[in-house]
Amino acid sequence: MTLEGPDPDAGAPALTHFSDGLPRMVDVSNKAPTARTATAEAWVRLPPEARAALEAGTNAKGDPLIVARLAGLAASKRTAELITLCHPLPVTGAEVRVTLEPAGVRVKATVRTTGPTGVEMEALTAVTVAALNVYDMLKAASKALEITGIRLLAKTGGKSGDYEAPSRAPWP
Repeated sequence: MTLEGPDPDAGAPALTHFSDGLPRMVDVSNKAPTARTATAEAWVRLPPEARAALEAGTNAKGDPLIVARLAGLAASKRTAELITLCHPLPVTGAEVRVTLEPAGVRVKATVRTTGPTGVEMEALTAVTVAALNVYDMLKAASKALEITGIRLLAKTGGKSGDYEAPSRAPWP
């Protein structure tokens, strides 16, 4: 590995996001547009004082769950601005659910497109930004909030086919 990138003569497999040792955006112009979906989740761990403020509706900034939902929807459409080599995609549909559950605040997003590449990054960005907004809205109640469990739950479409994450208990 050099400062310019991997040594092309080292026999390493070809890297899709590098050409001649330099970063590049993968060319998807020859790929046929197909229907694609991705669902992701994130969890926000709530210390007792943050949960109490949320449940009592006494949070000074307003309802973090509504704000987080809007932030997640906006983030799904702006992913290519945040993830350096991500393609800008026409998001044709997005749902973000932010719910208070016994394990904490669960954020779940499903993003859809018809395009030449998948929307996993859009779904992951949606849940991450939504979780950050929950933190921002509740940080006055407690600085000990914790964002965790960000993962892809499922995807459909594309060359790699469908994917479903193994089931597991909610964030511990």
